[in-house]
Amino acid sequence: MTLSRRGLGAAALSGLAAPAFAQAPWPNAQPIRLVVPFAPGGTTDIIARILSAELSRRIGQTVLVENRPGAGGTLGTGQVARAAPDGYTLVLSLISAMVVGKVLYGDRAAWSPDRDFAQVAMVMSTPYLILVRPDLPIRSLAELVAEARRRPDGLSYGTSGTGGMPHLVMVRFLQAAGIQMTHVPYRGAAPVVTDIAAGVLPMMVDSLTAASANIRSGALRALAHTWPERVPAFPDIPTFREEGFADLVVDGWSGIAAPTGTPRPILERLAQAVRETLATPEVQRRYAETATAPGRLFLDDAQRFVREEIATWTPIIRASGATVD
Repeated sequence: MTLSRRGLGAAALSGLAAPAFAQAPWPNAQPIRLVVPFAPGGTTDIIARILSAELSRRIGQTVLVENRPGAGGTLGTGQVARAAPDGYTLVLSLISAMVVGKVLYGDRAAWSPDRDFAQVAMVMSTPYLILVRPDLPIRSLAELVAEARRRPDGLSYGTSGTGGMPHLVMVRFLQAAGIQMTHVPYRGAAPVVTDIAAGVLPMMVDSLTAASANIRSGALRALAHTWPERVPAFPDIPTFREEGFADLVVDGWSGIAAPTGTPRPILERLAQAVRETLATPEVQRRYAETATAPGRLFLDDAQRFVREEIATWTPIIRASGATVD
């Protein structure tokens, strides 16, 4: 039996179904794999695990979360682009990989976020924040800028990886403020929080979805976030706009996508399952706990949204001077 290049990608990612089950109608042949292109513990992983159990019930097939981090989210995303378009391999599509990572990694990310993916649904949005150790005597962006100017080589910040959205947000802030700091990239957000608690790092950039519990517990103090208006669940955290950085407005969205060529009836059934999942009281409760806004776009509307985000962000990313080299 000869496998196509696309078929080999699917085999490498999720294994070949046994011949006896090959003709079973979707979704009966095998579990559905939802690839998260970042490490466990971050925003995307949290959202995927909130959704997967409810999606499993509504689809009638197990939805397994697989973390495949690397290269700013482009590695796992690219693996799904090469998977068989049969509805058994999905990816959590997100601005960090589909837009930022694709631009920063260029030809090294040998896939197109529009051409190679069929968007099923947008599932969430969240702002990004600069977060500092609670014992750090810095309580505003103005104080942070002043400290960075006083110690141009003495401040560092952590993120979940080079080329991710937290990294780009900080690059834009540093450029707008005219200051410098040292970037310390990690493989995921969880170890950054650990090192901040241990006093290794003074600050980090992360999403509100991932950081909400640590903000509420006092383990991290937020200086500002990237939504245009204050978040009702965290009314004391100012926006970058309020702090004098009018152009630093960023929405950290995530969706679910399948490889292009996935049959439309499968996409429609998945979209309906996501729509119903987002409306369940349990998912709404979990979203509220993390101050996460649910997605409201599906299928063609979601595809159009991602296409528009690519057009909007590509020149901004290139002009920012952000690089993964």
